[in-house]
Amino acid sequence: MIVDLQRFIVSERPFWVQLETMLNRLEAEPNLRMTLTQTQLFHHLYERTAGDLAKITTFSSEPETRRYLENLVARAYGEIHETREKQRRFFPLKWFFHTLPQTFRRHAHAFYLSVAITLLGCAFGGFALALDPDARPVLMPFSHLLEDPAKRVAEEQTVTTDRLAGEKTTFSVELMTHNINISIFTLALGMTWGIGTLIMLFYNGVILGAVAVDYIRAGETKFLLGWLMPHGVVEIPAILIAGQAGLMLALALIGRGNRAPLGTRLREISHDVVTLIFGVGLLLVWAGFVEAFLSQYHEPIVPYEAKIALGCVELFLLVLFLAKSGSGGSKSEARDSTSDRQPPHPHWRDRWFKSPKP
Repeated sequence: MIVDLQRFIVSERPFWVQLETMLNRLEAEPNLRMTLTQTQLFHHLYERTAGDLAKITTFSSEPETRRYLENLVARAYGEIHETREKQRRFFPLKWFFHTLPQTFRRHAHAFYLSVAITLLGCAFGGFALALDPDARPVLMPFSHLLEDPAKRVAEEQTVTTDRLAGEKTTFSVELMTHNINISIFTLALGMTWGIGTLIMLFYNGVILGAVAVDYIRAGETKFLLGWLMPHGVVEIPAILIAGQAGLMLALALIGRGNRAPLGTRLREISHDVVTLIFGVGLLLVWAGFVEAFLSQYHEPIVPYEAKIALGCVELFLLVLFLAKSGSGGSKSEARDSTSDRQPPHPHWRDRWFKSPKP
């Protein structure tokens, strides 16, 4: 019961204005995502204003105030009970520098498994070739890899003409297309509960390990690093990330520890899987460009040291990008998720707007 109407209006109006300010902001920024604290404040102001409206309806002397409160309550109700998905605007730079690396880190366990399986394949391929050099056609079923490494290096170092003159763009597109197809296939094999993805990762590791041992045994380590590093330090992680996405898909299908329906589990990871595979595509475009325009050229045209240095710089930047880019957003998200498990601070209403004193 209101004893003094004017005093009641004066004491409660700051809360109404506060709610109106939040509503104006939400309506001006449809894609705004409030934190838990902000949502609590919004709901508190909505309930308080609705209660004030119920109290003031008994006074016919304040029709303007009543209509004002009815409008506020209706707008707040609409925001709280809105069921339509708000349109999301796409910002390419924000997606690349924030969403992509954050998504990668969020599923790092799948990436580590992808790396482990590939390293296991590398070890198998390397040991197999070291123990049985005649197994080269089985371990490396590609004609350009079957040639004796020392002979190939000698031939490459005598070339003084541009063998890819007028064909670099076509060659780079072929490389990009092939590698992207392999990556998508590796992802899609996650539908086999991850078995196909694991086989692809292991097989890629076998080839990489066999090639490395073949050239190292022939004493051509510098050539190997100068040949593979400029594009390989980007191409190989891209394949590993494709394997990461495939393993994420497999884990969603298996559903261990998650009793949600299959459709729900797939929807939960669908956005992250698409984000990762698009990132893989971008990395492979760069790798294809570098391989066609640089990796295929050796001494005396391009010094090995320069190519190895470029590979080291690329690897450093890629690791820095995946490990640190967008980390500020990740920390704030972590704080928000932590706040979901903790009781709100006694003065949580003061965090976004300063609560007025009645």
